[in-house]
Amino acid sequence: MSEPMFPTLDEALTRLASTEHLLVALDFDGTLAPFVDNPEESRAIPEARDAVARLLEVSHTTVAFVSGRAVDSLSRASESPDGILLVGSHGAEYRFDGVDTHPPLSDGDRARVATLSGVLAVVSSEHPGTWVEAKPAGFALHTRGLPDELELAANEAARRAVADANLQVKVRDGKDVIEFSILSVTKGDALRHLRDYTGATAVLYAGDDVTDEDGFAALGEGDLSLKCGPGDTVANYRVASPADVAAVLATLAQERAATGR
Repeated sequence: MSEPMFPTLDEALTRLASTEHLLVALDFDGTLAPFVDNPEESRAIPEARDAVARLLEVSHTTVAFVSGRAVDSLSRASESPDGILLVGSHGAEYRFDGVDTHPPLSDGDRARVATLSGVLAVVSSEHPGTWVEAKPAGFALHTRGLPDELELAANEAARRAVADANLQVKVRDGKDVIEFSILSVTKGDALRHLRDYTGATAVLYAGDDVTDEDGFAALGEGDLSLKCGPGDTVANYRVASPADVAAVLATLAQERAATGR
């Protein structure tokens, strides 16, 4: 973990709160919401919802949810309030101001997606307890609830099957999920796009998973990266749980409002 730019997290938040236009970008599962057996039942904890609502009330402040979920799933789970920018599929889908966009797929891309669909459907059928989530440019094989040895077997089978099909895809390992996409976009790409879209002069990004490391790495001087939970990270700061993330966001909202912006 890199050394923090400021002695304490509170001091870093005070500094961040004074920026001209603030972008608060947040992963959802594991960061604002605890993990549950059924991902469609996942919801942000009340403290996180309240803190996000307070940030949305502050001028010159934009809040975005950046998730590996498909954007429709993210919208349902987050119960996204008005004004939230949504990024799904690690940056392959955007929903800004009610308008959906994603990178266009060629005929060849769509053919690869169709082949990938068939390959993973077979893998899932051979590994009970797994299920496949469709995304615009790929699929996620979910293993939540499986014992470790069965999860490992399913993931290895998926990797082998995709390799045997000679599919050139981006593979991402996450918590209880392995994802295959024909696009190589990352959460780092998503944060760079969000910064350009919003004109943000500083960014806070909070996440809990290995896929969030790309987002942390995309931040620069004057930004704040926040890791939720255990694991190696390049983030500057770490907290233990979604409740702690919510407390950080509440402090930021208070500090930001106090600037009078």
